[in-house]
Amino acid sequence: MILVGGQGTRLRPLTTNRPKPLVPLVDRPFMAYMLEWVATHGITDVVMCCGFLADSMVEALGDGSRFGVQLTWVEEPEPRGTAGALKFAQEHLHDRFVMLNGDVLTDLDLSAQIAHHEQAGATGTLALVPVEDPTSYGLVRLNGDSSVEGFLEKPNPDEIDTDLISAGAYVLERSVLDLIPDGRMVSIEREVWPRLVGDGLYGCVHRGAYWMDIGTPHRYLEGTADILAGRVRTQVTERLKDGPVDPSATVAPGVIVDRASLVDRGAVLGPRVTIGEGSVVGAGVRIDEDVILENAVLLDGATVASGCRLRDCVVGSGARIDRGTHLSDAAMIGDGATIGANNVLARGIRIAPGANLPAGSIRF
Repeated sequence: MILVGGQGTRLRPLTTNRPKPLVPLVDRPFMAYMLEWVATHGITDVVMCCGFLADSMVEALGDGSRFGVQLTWVEEPEPRGTAGALKFAQEHLHDRFVMLNGDVLTDLDLSAQIAHHEQAGATGTLALVPVEDPTSYGLVRLNGDSSVEGFLEKPNPDEIDTDLISAGAYVLERSVLDLIPDGRMVSIEREVWPRLVGDGLYGCVHRGAYWMDIGTPHRYLEGTADILAGRVRTQVTERLKDGPVDPSATVAPGVIVDRASLVDRGAVLGPRVTIGEGSVVGAGVRIDEDVILENAVLLDGATVASGCRLRDCVVGSGARIDRGTHLSDAAMIGDGATIGANNVLARGIRIAPGANLPAGSIRF
């Protein structure tokens, strides 16, 4: 079961008109990575528990067959929290199942976690990953036998005695459902896990695995760069073995394209364009001459005029960036927006879908 009910507000304007699971990430919807990942571990039946813009997800992902899974769609009547959603979908769940947070890009070893769960005779097994800065997270303490000792929420530095956090992937027995009240908002983290401490709750530590919540612009860009560089195991790595430029793209003389980037199908690159590391040029994008991209994402159908400099930014589908404009520092341009010539947009500025910004109106 995958929880996909969130609205992804931190990623607006990318999520203004699309649910977060459908936000394009390199060359496919974000949710495709999760479906392809679970399929590699032999999980083929997936329940999608969704709320916000559910119809668009069903239309985009269909029955899941092209990702190697079979999808069952469950739409909550109202938000019910992580455990409430689980309870609502219980008729579709087996005696043992995996529950996943749909916000995460990861390649952790689910097969090893399932084996760990079985060996321990656990009721629930949490995927745990180490983090460099534990002060920003709730931490999970383990006993010597890997059973969960307890939880430490947003600790002070002098309280920290572990670097392990929950990675949002759980192997569960069906008996967990008996601990969840029906018909109301219930948090599995706050109301269910504490009841299982000392009674069948274990942790499986995944050291060396990739894990990232891509819910902010900076993390979205970082996740994009990590996929392109192969720092997380995905099917994109296989695609890039033949080079970063799709055969259907048109590339003018003097163009430089970094190996850790992607120029997708039907894109057109004008003379002396530089596509730097971590950059994505989506399908049908058109870039005029003397443009530089560095860790920049241009979604399908965007247009960039001559002399622009785009660094650490995202340009939405069908948006237009006019000549001489500079975008940087996690600037986010919504779908179909027009940014007039010689604007300078930085400091995390966000432009709404369809907005029209006159030439030279902002230097931010």
